Amino acid sequence: MPPLRTALLQSSGRLGDTADNLKALDEAAARAAQGGAGLLVTSEMFLTGYALDVQDIAALAEPADGMSARAIGEIARRHGVAVLYGYPERSGADVFNAAQLIAADGTPLANYRKTHLFGSFEQEAFTPGDTPVVQADLNGLRVGVMICYDVEFPENVRAHALAGTDLLLVPTAQMHPFQFVAEQLVPVRAFENQMYIAYVNRTGPEGEFEFVGLSCLASPDGTTRTRAGRGEELVFGEADPELLAASRETNPYLRDRRPGLYASLV
Repeated sequence: MPPLRTALLQSSGRLGDTADNLKALDEAAARAAQGGAGLLVTSEMFLTGYALDVQDIAALAEPADGMSARAIGEIARRHGVAVLYGYPERSGADVFNAAQLIAADGTPLANYRKTHLFGSFEQEAFTPGDTPVVQADLNGLRVGVMICYDVEFPENVRAHALAGTDLLLVPTAQMHPFQFVAEQLVPVRAFENQMYIAYVNRTGPEGEFEFVGLSCLASPDGTTRTRAGRGEELVFGEADPELLAASRETNPYLRDRRPGLYASLV
């Protein structure tokens, strides 16, 4: 099974401008396909921007099968590349901080709602999701999805490991002064859970926030396969099933667990 070449779109798009962000996604998908990628991953809330007023988030939120989802399905089909994008999802009276995975043929594969909301801004703007493990099969890999703050909870990522996730996609809006999450925590999560993690950040100033970039594809062998800088960038890395299998064979973390000792965690 060949590696899944993955493109990480480190970009904040244009705040509040869904149409312009769809155009930017279309252009990035073309570049990703030209670079041989089978998957393009965007940042958290890429479709609308992150640092919006609560009322604006509610106004821009769309259902998982809304107009933007259909437009992104067409982008995926046209360029032959799967797309994972962050967006505000409306479901009835609730608005979720969500990410949706669309297959290269335009078929929706998975929709995830952020379970751990960061700070008073998110807690006011969004309803927390209640499904921690959302997965889909893509190019022979079991792909999981979570969003930003979720990856900072070790129990969350371990749940994915136990459910067989091979590649965890994490659109994020990670800000100063927490860059150590991108630089140190994410590679450790990949190693301790024996999976690839694609962590894709926003960049630059936005409202009261300063996003730090540093998107990466972290590998189960403890290395970082690709790392972006601080600016707008499209970087590529490969999730290699053979390396994953070899790493899991030599690393005993999941085999040596003693769950009976961990009851106090729940």
